[in-house]
Amino acid sequence: MSLTLLIGIGIFITIIFHFIGVYAGAKKLVWIAIVLLWAAAISFATNEVKPKAYEDIKAMKGEFKETDKLIEEAMPTISLYELVAIKNSYIKNKKAKEQE
Repeated sequence: MSLTLLIGIGIFITIIFHFIGVYAGAKKLVWIAIVLLWAAAISFATNEVKPKAYEDIKAMKGEFKETDKLIEEAMPTISLYELVAIKNSYIKNKKAKEQE
């Protein structure tokens, strides 16, 4: 999933929650919940990955230039979102290589 798609889904859910709050008469409470949900989602996506993920990245390094570039840009600490982007690049390049 791309970041644009995920943000679009988040905005759509935010709008739905807003209208639920308007209908229920609890706009302030709903907007506090929305802000907390967005903060938690951003925090989760930007957290540093566990040490095992660095081992996986080390195994992926050196096979594809595009993936290596993403790894170099993400180092020295890699967030969860960067890890997902690196793995997607690796899988995409691996499939393209297999189809050749």
